[in-house]
Amino acid sequence: MTQPTTYGGRPPMVVPGAPTPELRIARFRRHARRMIWPALILIAVAGAVGYFYGNLPAPFEDWMLLTAAAVVVVFLVLLPFLSWWSHVYTITTRRVLERWGVFGVRRRELSHVRGYTVQERRGLIQRMWGAGTLTLSNGVDESLRMTNIPSVALVHEALVDQVEVNQILAHRDAQAIPPMPPAPSAA
Repeated sequence: MTQPTTYGGRPPMVVPGAPTPELRIARFRRHARRMIWPALILIAVAGAVGYFYGNLPAPFEDWMLLTAAAVVVVFLVLLPFLSWWSHVYTITTRRVLERWGVFGVRRRELSHVRGYTVQERRGLIQRMWGAGTLTLSNGVDESLRMTNIPSVALVHEALVDQVEVNQILAHRDAQAIPPMPPAPSAA
């Protein structure tokens, strides 16, 4: 009889003591509802430029309109988008990674093996959008706060599962495996 290689879509378990590969479980950003105002501003600026281009009063020129529109788009649309786009959370089978920064990238990580508590907080507006805030704390390091996470209940469940699985694997690997007896010599 052969052993099943997988159970319920899960990756196969490795032999005790063998290194386990690190697989990516989820990668996500904060909820995109932050981008509603930049999108509306972009639409309004495009409409205003289309309407006023060539129709400006006497002291103003078209290049002034385009310059003002470019400044508004850079500061109120492009920078908020880059800020949102550059903040990424990644959950792997070994750790949780947070990477952020537009020009200088910084990152933090929290290992599943050490174990941590997961606190979920959802405000009224977050509940309407299906989002929430997760705070991961292991009691030693600074807490990792994941704000405005989409599908927060699913992410919470995945994190709790990973902590449990990693602690089971760490316990299993910590158990002493009896050494193999030496092979008899042919002397």
